[in-house]
Amino acid sequence: MPDDWAAFGADLHLELRGTRLRAGLMDALREAVRSGRLEAGTRLPSSRSLAADLGTARNTVADAYAELVAEGWLTARQGSGTRVARRAEPRDRPRHRAPTPPATATPVHNLKAGTPDLAAFPRADWLKAYRRALTTAPDEAFGYGDPRGRPELRAALAEYLARARGVHARPERIVVCAGFAHGLTLLGQVLRDRGVRAAAVEPYGLGLHADVLARAGLETPALPFDERGTRVEELPSLAGCGAVLMTAAHQFPLGGALPPDRRAAVVDWARASGGLVLEDDYDGEFRYDRQPVGALQGLDPERVVYLGTASKSLAPGLRLAWMVLPEGLADEMTAVKGTVERASSAPDQLAFAEFLRSGAYDRHVRAMRLRYRRRRDQLVAAVAAHAPATRVGGIAAGLHAVLTLPPGTERPTLRAAARHGLAVQGVSHYRRPTATPSPDALVIGYATPSDSAWPGALEALCGVLP
Repeated sequence: MPDDWAAFGADLHLELRGTRLRAGLMDALREAVRSGRLEAGTRLPSSRSLAADLGTARNTVADAYAELVAEGWLTARQGSGTRVARRAEPRDRPRHRAPTPPATATPVHNLKAGTPDLAAFPRADWLKAYRRALTTAPDEAFGYGDPRGRPELRAALAEYLARARGVHARPERIVVCAGFAHGLTLLGQVLRDRGVRAAAVEPYGLGLHADVLARAGLETPALPFDERGTRVEELPSLAGCGAVLMTAAHQFPLGGALPPDRRAAVVDWARASGGLVLEDDYDGEFRYDRQPVGALQGLDPERVVYLGTASKSLAPGLRLAWMVLPEGLADEMTAVKGTVERASSAPDQLAFAEFLRSGAYDRHVRAMRLRYRRRRDQLVAAVAAHAPATRVGGIAAGLHAVLTLPPGTERPTLRAAARHGLAVQGVSHYRRPTATPSPDALVIGYATPSDSAWPGALEALCGVLP
């Protein structure tokens, strides 16, 4: 261990050129101790000799030493001079740095479901809408505002949802939230406050959504499933169940639409039991073989909570979603949201309202519908040509497709995909723990790659299919 200044002096001198010598001296000494260039016990030069060396007043060096002693960086004893203090090491600090684990390889192609083509976000049209919205926004729009969201957006949403999705909506029944999970969190709290003990979920779906309801204190029993979809006729047998979460227009991830008789049955259950249907209409605008199926909410606006989002039609980064609530639930939801406010920003809400009113949103959805339909058609054709043992299932809708594989091949196919830099998930990833396993399959998000990346992603996918 060095006992003098010699090994360090030149470096310190180089760092102290300038006018703020005292501050520079203190910073240089702290950094030298941190980096290990001045080890514990190293004796520093006297204030007189260092001042002469630096060409400054002795008091400047003495004051710097005194402050560093007070901070614990240095020690000073009569007859022993000023030395670098010994600093205790954390008890759990390893003596030798552990080897850095190898970085996880970034996939070459991403075919995970749930994300639109982010490169297709309509930046120019959005910027125009943003500018118009900010130019005309009232001053009060930049305050805390109504927990339900900006009135301009709620009015624009009421008109759009009635026209495009068959939703019975009035602005006062719409609550804007920061994404679907945010809205579901609020709903879970309201349901629990109402005394609901359980909210049923579909046997296949995003685990995150069931977790959100569970964190609200609700049980989340999974309904059974058959070749026609979720068996809603089992709802009356679930004790304490006061709600059911469904993707009726396009089941995620299996890809079917709830048949008309089961749509009617789940609404009948809600009427008879006083329960609520929580309708996740995450990609309802995207149907390719026919007009989109209307929202379930249209069958009974007082028993169905409609949840929509801009995450699939525009971009998840906007954090824009909405709930259309039954009359008796709207005030409760507003009160709960007002106490845990996490809303989207007012300028973004105003811009989206302008985007809707101007027709830019309709034009964007039409353009993306054509783009995604082409991709799905290309996926179907490529799979038929290169992997005839694989079948593309589900309705022609949304941003993903299900590729049913030969029995026993899901895991080997996923391993092959990982080796080839292809990010994709199997259907088993979305299965609830109590659900009956479905046939082996991949869930392919064909909307996720950009236009330039899509051909390569499709080729890589066909290369790993059995």
